[in-house]
Amino acid sequence: MDEHKSRSATVQDFESASARRPRGARDAVAAIDHWLLGKVMRLAGQPPFSVALWDGQVAWASDSQPVATVRINDRRALIGLIVNPERLFGEYYTARRVEVDGSLVEFLQALYASKNRANPPGSWYRDLNSWINRPRPNTLDDARSNIHSHYDLGNDFYRLWLDDRLVYTCAYYPTPGLTLDAAQTAKLDHVCRKLQLEPGQTVVEAGCGWGALAMHMARHYDVRVRAFNISREQVAFARDRARREGLAGRVEFVEDDYRNIDGSYDAFVSVGMLEHVGVENYAALGEVMRRSLRSGGRGLLHSIGRNYPDINNAWIERRIFPGSRPPALSEMMQIFEPHGFSVLDVENLRLHYARTCREWLGRFERVADQVQGMYDEAFVRAWRLYLSGSVAAFAVGTLQLFQVVFAHEDDNDVPMTREHLYRETSA
Repeated sequence: MDEHKSRSATVQDFESASARRPRGARDAVAAIDHWLLGKVMRLAGQPPFSVALWDGQVAWASDSQPVATVRINDRRALIGLIVNPERLFGEYYTARRVEVDGSLVEFLQALYASKNRANPPGSWYRDLNSWINRPRPNTLDDARSNIHSHYDLGNDFYRLWLDDRLVYTCAYYPTPGLTLDAAQTAKLDHVCRKLQLEPGQTVVEAGCGWGALAMHMARHYDVRVRAFNISREQVAFARDRARREGLAGRVEFVEDDYRNIDGSYDAFVSVGMLEHVGVENYAALGEVMRRSLRSGGRGLLHSIGRNYPDINNAWIERRIFPGSRPPALSEMMQIFEPHGFSVLDVENLRLHYARTCREWLGRFERVADQVQGMYDEAFVRAWRLYLSGSVAAFAVGTLQLFQVVFAHEDDNDVPMTREHLYRETSA
């Protein structure tokens, strides 16, 4: 029996058992369901949407105009959402046991905003959720497995909806009319200008994705780059592209963990890797940066973050980004402070990432049928939820995007203004 038939049978069993109960008992069970759901909604800050149960009854209705209606299709799903909504909403949505009628992005924005208001930092709900949904570790072995489960899904999948160079990090929109490709180029230049790259310098990159930044630095800033990554498919793609574009002599892609970086360099850069490092490994990362960055050099960390310490969404950490945990700025300081680094600049590109994720979501929806042909409907629904949730989280401030520039503490050769950040882009 396949999953859908098994799930249908489960629903039928509940309906059959409910029908066999005396009417008074059925009414009592329904009243309990409504009461429990009301408790959950109040805990979530009474968000502005409606909730309908499997029998079609509206069990919760916001006092304000609802942005969407959530349909819970069986009683077990209701109980699961009461017990662990942070993890199980994604599971049930993927399996069609929960549906959202209306804009998924608007629904999630409303939910995140109300939850943020109802459960501030230090609340018992956040503490309990952090304990129940602890993320997986990022030891050397675990990190490779965690990265493989996301970035090695297949280059053909990411080619369908990312830009031409497969840049899978926040784009930068200095002017509102930029295309995604142009905004990704602007981001690459923004990073390079912050590093103050000069011809002939050497750069080490920790976590290089499909190699776009490394090749951009080599081509447009005439530097030599060593780029480390533990995703086998990404490294193979980057090496092939560097050979085809005549950059193999200036860019070396190393399939290895950031903890094994050796040598010394004029610049250290990491874009989109810190989310996967784990706070418990920040001291090790700081030591790598200390020994790798030459005197007078520049470093930059670009990472999804939070306004205060918290774990990642439990479903995303389990199903999309295993082992992930975006840090607060206070946690990022655990990388810099023990090694005497000076933080030179901090920029928050949150709204740039909200727009980037909207672009990705739109592109993903246009190829959803192709993705379903490659995988299945559950995969499409999971990624739709993940991308929609990303748009919502950056839009309401649940997530941030930090770029932090740093240097050794005795470096006095630092710019007196930010004028160098706003030169014309290389594109």
